[in-house]
Amino acid sequence: MQTNGAGDSVPLKRPTSWSPLRRPVYRALWIATLVSHIGTWMQNTASAWLMTSLAPSPLMVSLVQTATTLPLFVLALPAGALADVLDRRRLLLLTQSWMILAAAALGWLTVADAITPWLLLSFTLMLGIGAAMNAPAWQAIVPELVEMREIPAAVALNSAGFNVARSVGPALGGLVLGLFGAGVAFFINAFSFLGVLTVLFLWRQKPRESALPAERVISAARTGLRYVRHAPALQAVLIRTAAFIVSASAAMALLPLVAKDILALDSTGYGLLLGFFGLGAVVGAVLLQPIRRRISVDLLVMVGTIGFAGTLTTLALVRNCPAVCVALAVGGAAWLALISSFNSGVQAVVPSWVRGRALSVYMLVIFGGMAGGATLWGAVAVLLGLPRTLLTAAGSLVLAWALSAAYSLAGDSPDLSPSMHWPSPSLAVEPRPEEGPVVIMVEYLIDTGKSEQFVSLMRARRNARMRDGALSWGLYVDASRPERYVESFTVSSWLEHLRQHQRVTVADRELEKKLYSFHTGTEAPIVTHFLSKALPK
Repeated sequence: MQTNGAGDSVPLKRPTSWSPLRRPVYRALWIATLVSHIGTWMQNTASAWLMTSLAPSPLMVSLVQTATTLPLFVLALPAGALADVLDRRRLLLLTQSWMILAAAALGWLTVADAITPWLLLSFTLMLGIGAAMNAPAWQAIVPELVEMREIPAAVALNSAGFNVARSVGPALGGLVLGLFGAGVAFFINAFSFLGVLTVLFLWRQKPRESALPAERVISAARTGLRYVRHAPALQAVLIRTAAFIVSASAAMALLPLVAKDILALDSTGYGLLLGFFGLGAVVGAVLLQPIRRRISVDLLVMVGTIGFAGTLTTLALVRNCPAVCVALAVGGAAWLALISSFNSGVQAVVPSWVRGRALSVYMLVIFGGMAGGATLWGAVAVLLGLPRTLLTAAGSLVLAWALSAAYSLAGDSPDLSPSMHWPSPSLAVEPRPEEGPVVIMVEYLIDTGKSEQFVSLMRARRNARMRDGALSWGLYVDASRPERYVESFTVSSWLEHLRQHQRVTVADRELEKKLYSFHTGTEAPIVTHFLSKALPK
């Protein structure tokens, strides 16, 4: 039997596409989130369509998506830091409550016929702020609900639920919009958050235990950025994500105008188009796990990119509604395959202590690309018209894939669980937590005939030190004794160095074993700690 962080016990079996749903807490949250997503898609459909009546220019319509996604770009990093520093459950309860209030206020203004284009954008922005503060914590709790090896399936199921909602929500939104108006759709969205609030309130989350005080938000954000800067595997995922999302954002940003101006559809027809996109994503989620076992992730990204470029091309050239629906279903499957693969890629290459911040940077790329892309393609459509803009987006999507293909996503996932193998430093005087900077030196004796291999491995060592909080790092050789090497790195304080002891992973331990195998001394490499000493004035 295996027990996960949520306290659910299930037999150890090969993960399937559905195995995370055997976890009671995950299952309850998944169902509640599905209902919430349906309300969100009703809201999105009603907002976009309402803007076509209030201010029908392509730029104003595309700004609805910008208002939704821009906060997820601007607030991604502080939200990720909060997700790693604060209690994630309480943070989620707060953000869900914020979104209830914003959606209800927007509904009241609309029903009272007091809504204007800028008020619509303002409250859409407020909902986007709530979603931005919610998203990193939401994604970071996934490993607390399922086994580590079930994360790809859980991510795919989360995407499937999102896209089931994308299938149902727009159709319901279009129906409610036609029968009762946009205000009722906004009120329904407000009520849809209640299920998530209830499950979160009842969930007894396993507390994160640490003898050290929590990081400060600004410092935690800097540490997160430093981690990304020195994590090549994570950078590869982010580059491939950006290469896809900027061009792909044209589809959703301009789809309301495709529906209204090219296909001559009403709000129900627009909801139908979004429904087919979501339906394709659901089918993609079901097929994704079997496909992943048969082809590499890089090949999957290539096929998905070509499929989405085909969807953009169809939107530009085809005037037949059933054909456009089929193309949108293909696009939905491609979108799901790529976004799910990118998200799983991030989860696989970062340890738990920085997961919220890494996911926040990933979402910064996703939603920054969507917000910037939506504004870009809306402005281009004013100049070139819809068909040419969509064709341009399709071409740039394929070009971006070709330019980023060198950043492979395939590779073995390292064991990033905490190793806790570093011994507590043996010191004559215990430093104060805030004392620093601190310089740590590690002395090695290396066979000069193997020095090149040793130095080559030290590149990975440098990245690990910098990811875990070092401000600087250096490797030095004794000019009088070429077999003597000294590794030196600096951290901001003694407390930060103690955090490094907690952050070191099993993968770091394996790298350390390889480095120590080059050491020819009779005892282990000598580790020395130096504390900053202020000079008298």
